[in-house]
Amino acid sequence: MSAERQPLAERLKTRLGDQIDGLVERIGEVTIEVRPDQWLEVCRTLRDGDEFRFEELIDLCGVDYLYYGHDEWAGSEEATAEGYSRGVEGASGPGRFSWDDRPTETVERRFAVVVHLLSLSHNERVRLRCFAPDQDLPVVPSLVEVWNGANWFEREAFDLYGIIFEGHPDLRRILTDYGFVGHPFRKDFPLIGNVEVRYDPEKGRVIYEPTNTVPRVLVPRVIRHDARYVPSRLKRQAREAASDQQHGEQGEES
Repeated sequence: MSAERQPLAERLKTRLGDQIDGLVERIGEVTIEVRPDQWLEVCRTLRDGDEFRFEELIDLCGVDYLYYGHDEWAGSEEATAEGYSRGVEGASGPGRFSWDDRPTETVERRFAVVVHLLSLSHNERVRLRCFAPDQDLPVVPSLVEVWNGANWFEREAFDLYGIIFEGHPDLRRILTDYGFVGHPFRKDFPLIGNVEVRYDPEKGRVIYEPTNTVPRVLVPRVIRHDARYVPSRLKRQAREAASDQQHGEQGEES
């Protein structure tokens, strides 16, 4: 079997070897973990190697693993059906997350950069993950010199997570305000924020004030059964009933 026809996971292990800390293949997707000191070299190999040719960077984002594994809300089996079609009771047990009692211990590997690459030549995808060695000052080499499209993605990860991309040509905030303090996607950043802005007609300008928003947590990935889905369900049931009736009439005629 030629190198080009080998599975991607085997080609990555053969070519990269000790340059990667781990490789996981799940549901047809390959993820490799790379150390910061090997980050640029591995990415250049993935871009330029004939057996890879990952020419396009699809996405780059930051991840904060603080409180990883702690749940704030009950799962679908525990949750009630009250409220806005979601679980409204807090999770129970040792895994329950409480903002007041949130874990404060140091997380050895807290901030990571995750990259998704696409090979147009081989029609393959791969995911890369790189953990910053220091959570107090997370630094990862910039990929702008490898894929120029990483520029704004890295600025976004810096803005939202505070990850420093060493070698970035213009690392500054891209989404938050010029005077914004903190990084809003960090797990220890309050969901309601610290300040809010409004226009003051007396001062004739926008002013910052301490937020008075009531804390609230929304739960994603919820299966809803409210009125928005009733019409389509009724139409489907009507079509099925009509089909059953048609088959029944055809059976009687025969």
